[in-house]
Amino acid sequence: MTSHTLAARAPGRGKQRGIALITGLLLLLVVTVIAVAMFHGFGTEEQIAGNTREKQRALSSAVSAEQYAEWWLINGSVPPTVACNSLVTADEGQVCSNALANYSTVPWTISGSQVGVSFTPFAQTQTVTGPEGSNGTPSQGSYYGYPVFYITDLGRSNTGELYQVDAYGYGGNANTVAEVESTYLVTTQSGETYLDIQK
Repeated sequence: MTSHTLAARAPGRGKQRGIALITGLLLLLVVTVIAVAMFHGFGTEEQIAGNTREKQRALSSAVSAEQYAEWWLINGSVPPTVACNSLVTADEGQVCSNALANYSTVPWTISGSQVGVSFTPFAQTQTVTGPEGSNGTPSQGSYYGYPVFYITDLGRSNTGELYQVDAYGYGGNANTVAEVESTYLVTTQSGETYLDIQK
């Protein structure tokens, strides 16, 4: 004779059917989605910060060229106004009688030739990787190209000579560029040269 012992079952155990496993997997999926979204957000914020840094570097480069051009105007060594048709260095400099037709596309060109004055700031310690440089891979702190300024002689006014100064500068690549513009009246009073901002 065979005897069978029936094990006592806990009430309701047969009806659970793995609900704890399914709930745990769903919670794990939700936590994973949140973690992936956070990491993606961190990457986006890092990219935004990098773009902002490059924008500021390009603006700083353009402003340094503009300020040099302004200093150059009041330094007393401005050459005669010429029709500009080439890119020259800051050692030569030039004041142009012809205005640029399009300031929105850089590098600035007239009849297919790049024009303006190439400025090497910071005692010539700027590393350039673009067309004027080594065409190498940008390193931290390098710039795509030298800043360029363009001075247009707008003619005489009642109190002096009126000039328009435009400049652009690059960040680390060709897509990061900033342009600035100002108009100045250079006057001579009591043997001193003054530069007045005309907005």
